[in-house]
Amino acid sequence: MTQRSGTLAMRSGAPMAMVRRRKAIDGRLSALLLFLPPALLLFTIFVVLPIVEAAWYSGFNWNGFGTPTKWIGLDNYWFVFDSRGFGTAFRNNLLIIAVSLVIQLPLALSLALILAERFRGSVALRMLFFLPYVLAEIATGLIFSFIYDGNYGLLASIFRAFGAEAPHLLASTQTSMLAILIVVVWKYFGFHMMLFIAALQGMDKNLVEAARIDGASRMQVLRHIVVPLLYPTIRLSIFFAVVGSLQLFDLVMPLTRGGPADSSNTMVSFLYNNGVSRMRVGYGSAIGVILFVICVTFAFTYKRWFMRDE
Repeated sequence: MTQRSGTLAMRSGAPMAMVRRRKAIDGRLSALLLFLPPALLLFTIFVVLPIVEAAWYSGFNWNGFGTPTKWIGLDNYWFVFDSRGFGTAFRNNLLIIAVSLVIQLPLALSLALILAERFRGSVALRMLFFLPYVLAEIATGLIFSFIYDGNYGLLASIFRAFGAEAPHLLASTQTSMLAILIVVVWKYFGFHMMLFIAALQGMDKNLVEAARIDGASRMQVLRHIVVPLLYPTIRLSIFFAVVGSLQLFDLVMPLTRGGPADSSNTMVSFLYNNGVSRMRVGYGSAIGVILFVICVTFAFTYKRWFMRDE
């Protein structure tokens, strides 16, 4: 009797499980049909259509007024790649990426390892280092344009206090990019630091305690346990740093506007100075398409090879 009742319960339980599974699938399908079309519509209007328009306009010699009629094919792209200014802008973007990966991220990780520990003043220090990231890029550029001013700025006052002549960092082709790199590191390292702190605080402490009980030194724990557990966050931080470096614009314009002599242009500021300011919309569209291809290629390649399991 007991065996028969158990069999009946199993038979009646199977259809109930199927019903619950079907309801769950219907619920997901309803949510998909409810939320996906508006998202796709907004994505199409604000992302897909501008990209298609930029690709179309890049085939014209057009100043932005009226309807583009002078079709020149791929000539705008040849003009871009043949431009010395675009080569300088591309090298500057690579330099920003290198500085971000070699200086900014190690600095952020080092501070995160220190500030993730609980001690008096740790929260205040976190906020202090994170504040530059909260500050708007335009405001940051204006502040540092005053600091770098060789006549009246903070840097000039410091040099005069030691009896030396203040350099004009933003007015020299040799130092303008260096000045921007300093601001980039100062502005964004706090963001990566907070990413690392969040990862450290969410880490399983039992692994660290077990390693210390087994006699591992602090450096051994850091090298063989902590850093490997941070690999997903490090990969994400590298992705943000590279994409942000490729799109850097807001800091450049208030500091140097890409000058002097295009020495501090990035690809986006080069696009603005040569495509928007000079009303060469077709030429600027070609630069935008090239930048889009670079960013998309990096994003998909990086995702495919380094973040495939995340």
